[in-house]
Amino acid sequence: MKTDKHALCLILLSLTLIGGCDAFSSEPTYGGLSVEGFNYTPYNLDRFVITDKYGNRAGGGGDLMPGSGEGRLSCCYKLKGTDFTVDWYVYDADLAIKAIHAQQPIQDIHKITRVHLPPTKVAGGAGERILGLHFYPDDHIEFEFRRDLSGTRIEYDEIWGWLDRTYGKQINPKGLDDAVVFRQTARIAAGGWMKYRLTDKRDLRWYVYYAMVVNSRFDEHPAVQKILAETKDKPGAFGAAMEKLPAAIVTELKSDKFEHVPTGAKHG
Repeated sequence: MKTDKHALCLILLSLTLIGGCDAFSSEPTYGGLSVEGFNYTPYNLDRFVITDKYGNRAGGGGDLMPGSGEGRLSCCYKLKGTDFTVDWYVYDADLAIKAIHAQQPIQDIHKITRVHLPPTKVAGGAGERILGLHFYPDDHIEFEFRRDLSGTRIEYDEIWGWLDRTYGKQINPKGLDDAVVFRQTARIAAGGWMKYRLTDKRDLRWYVYYAMVVNSRFDEHPAVQKILAETKDKPGAFGAAMEKLPAAIVTELKSDKFEHVPTGAKHG
């Protein structure tokens, strides 16, 4: 019995979309993709474009502030292969405000990151397949297939909100605009990730508090260095220890009278 060619093509297309692999190639092919970005840099993420080696492109963005994820999606993109290039553009919001007041253009910072994604099975149909891009402070990007818009990994807004509710004027003694103070906390939290890979909100709350209120070089205290070493790769443990830091050490930090231990380079 002869098989209808049109029906066969439809079957192959359906298998391609469901399985995430091109029926005529060993390279994985991902069709019907929506794209969203998660911004953990201390800058605003303006836009980004993903390109595969076959020339397929997918894009997103939408002026994402630090710690935010995209709330709207565009569909439907197709990407193929395991190696991708991401062209992305960020800008410093504080400098942008100055540029606007001076009636000058906002200067974007252009970055290029290459991402390797092993072949991955993707469930769902068109509109249900979301490729999330996680943009980190060291400019590396992680791809993640997902089914919804939740799941940000570093909550800068939550960290700032807790600090504002709990310490108020201590973190903002000059009465600056909330948006300015938020960006200050995001920069410090991003530094905590860069140096110690802190992502847990309790850890980052106390990291930012000590850096903003107590001593910007608090992590150079030998006792704090010991805590950082003992709590590495234990989410929440650093914050718990810093919350109970002995009063004598807090006094040393406030007076800046202690032997400073160089913190060294970024931790892997």
